[in-house]
Parts: sequence; C-alpha cells; structure tokens
Amino acid sequence: MPGTPNYTGLAGHSHDTRPQAAVLLVNLGTPDAPTAAAVRPYLAQFLGDPRVIEYPRLPWLAILHGVILRVRPKRSAHAYARIWTPEGSPLRVGSEALAAALQIELSTQAPGPVRVALAMRYGKPDVAGTIAALQREGVRRLLVLPLYPQYSATSTGSVIDAVADTVKGLRWPPELRLVNDYHAEPAYIAALADSVRAHWATDGRGEKLLMSFHGIPERYLRAGDPYFCQCHATARLLREALGLSEDEAPISFQSRVGRERWLHPYTDETVKAFGARGIKRIDVVSPGFAVDCLETLEEIAMQNADFFREAGGDTLSYIPCLNATPSHVQALAGLVLRHGQGWPEFSRGYDGASVAAQLAAARERARRVDGDA
Repeated sequence: MPGTPNYTGLAGHSHDTRPQAAVLLVNLGTPDAPTAAAVRPYLAQFLGDPRVIEYPRLPWLAILHGVILRVRPKRSAHAYARIWTPEGSPLRVGSEALAAALQIELSTQAPGPVRVALAMRYGKPDVAGTIAALQREGVRRLLVLPLYPQYSATSTGSVIDAVADTVKGLRWPPELRLVNDYHAEPAYIAALADSVRAHWATDGRGEKLLMSFHGIPERYLRAGDPYFCQCHATARLLREALGLSEDEAPISFQSRVGRERWLHPYTDETVKAFGARGIKRIDVVSPGFAVDCLETLEEIAMQNADFFREAGGDTLSYIPCLNATPSHVQALAGLVLRHGQGWPEFSRGYDGASVAAQLAAARERARRVDGDA
C-alpha cells in the first residue's frame, strides 16, 4: 500500500534462538585506505553530519562539496599514509583488538551470553549494519558504549543519532541502554595514570605533562555542550592521581579547523610556547581518545613534535592511548557490568539450562498452535 511504513524484521521468528545481550562499541571511523579516493567519501559522511558542523545546511553543503572535498582528501590521505600499518588503519586495528579483548573479559565475568561488537560512526563497519547483524544473532538487549570518555554532541551525540535512526526502522527493536560518558570513571582515571607512570618508567619524564583533548568550536560550549567541563574534570582527576600541579600538567585542545574560535588553549600554540621558553622535553597524553588514531599518531607524535623542535625544544614524547591494555579492558568491563545490571545476562542467577528449557517449552507450544491452525 503506498505510503505504508516499511519496518525491517526477521522473516520467520524462531523460538529456538536464545536471547542474548550485546555491547556495541562505537568509534569515530576511518577511511578504507590512505588514498584521496578512499578519504573523500569518509570525509563527506563525517563533515556532512550536522552534529559535527552546526551551520545552515545548504550553504555548508555547498562549501563542503564545492571546496573542501576538492582539496582536503589529498592532504588527509598524505597524513593517513604516514601512520598506516600493514594491517590497515591504526584506529580500526586498535578498536578491533579492544573489542576482542573486552569480549574475552566479559566472557569470564558476565553470567549469561554477552556479545561484543564494533561499529564505526563513519565508514565501515557501520552502526546500522552491525545492529542488524546482532539482531539476526538473537540479541534482544543492546548496550551502546561510544568510545568517547567525555560527552560531546559532536561525538557521542552523533552516535545516539545513528543508533536511533537504526532502531526506529526495526520491526522489533532491542531493549536499549547507552553509556553517555565515563570521563570521571575511577578505573578509567587509574588506567590513564598507570599508562603515564609506565611511560615515565621506560622512557623517562619530561618537564611538562601536556593533556591534549580534541577541540570543538567554542560556541558549542556556549550552547550547552558539557565537553569542555568534562575534559577539565578528567584532567583534574588525572593530576590528582599523579600528584601533579596544574602548571606541571596543563590542558590543551587540538585539531581545530576553520577560522572561528575553538576551545582554548590550542595544543600547537602551547607546544610552541614551551619550546620558546626553553623547555627541552615534554610528554603528551591524549585522554579523550580511547584508541590511537590520526589525531594522536600523526598530529601529536609527528606534527606537534616538529612544532616543538622548531620552537627550540628537543623531545616531545607521546604517551600512547590506552588501546587494548588490560587496565583499559577491565575499566570498560566494569562500566559494562554496571550498566547491564537488571538484564538477565548480567544477573548472578542466570541459568543457561533453565533458559534452554523455557525455549524448548515455547517451541512446543508454537508447534501446537501451528497444528491447530
């Protein structure tokens, strides 16, 4: 019938499928290859997201497709090529390793079946396709965990949009929960502090520990985005864990684009100022990134290291993201277990044999109904 909504469902519901819970990790995304041809559609999707760029749509899309996507893909492809590995994109490889490690950890801690899946907000594997695959596997309860410790409308907010757009088109959406942020999670702060101490133990210690977070336009803060405040909260807690003062461990914001004012102070200007002041070695950590990516491996460890040396410094020592380290995996597992409370698969009383018996009974009742029909 014309105009009738079309909801996606599973053909032929089976009473044999054991219900499961799943954790959907969502990271930003990556192009498929370090080439302009691969970067262009990725950037079009990313920069075309109204959550990321809050400008009037028609003028912005004209600028995006008429100017930016004609110039920026080649430049971005060069940057990606500097960090690309034989296995592929560091963000994709690192995120997959994190998901696999979390699956193993939850398999030992969750009483019932809990699947861990990975999706990217932009690029592949996409959110919609991943949720559809989980539904086919019998997932009836879905916990979404965006890999952004600090909430921003530009990141976590966009993930919420993608999940909502997907589930509203399903005939039988799963029960849904979402982790909004974990910027002050004690286990996350402890994992960050441990990673800094481990770096100091093996590589020595710089004169400053710069905490660099991804930037957003300052007007987003004025519009009510909590990101700036949550970054400062993470920085304060990390300082306290390490016993550092604000002067010893300042905060900065990276990756700005365009001409408008973004969150201050800027990372590139900060490292240049350190070099000009005669500081010879600094350490840089990026507490807003769960997995190493273009912004950490190329922008911080390469570009900003060059800025620091050119300004008079000697060494910018980059401290890697938490990635798939045991402390990070355990922190995320604790977060998942807490947010999953009340669901059968997370309950101590989960009994697989009882669930199987209930499924068998339901299957027999369905057969009798079919026979009567």
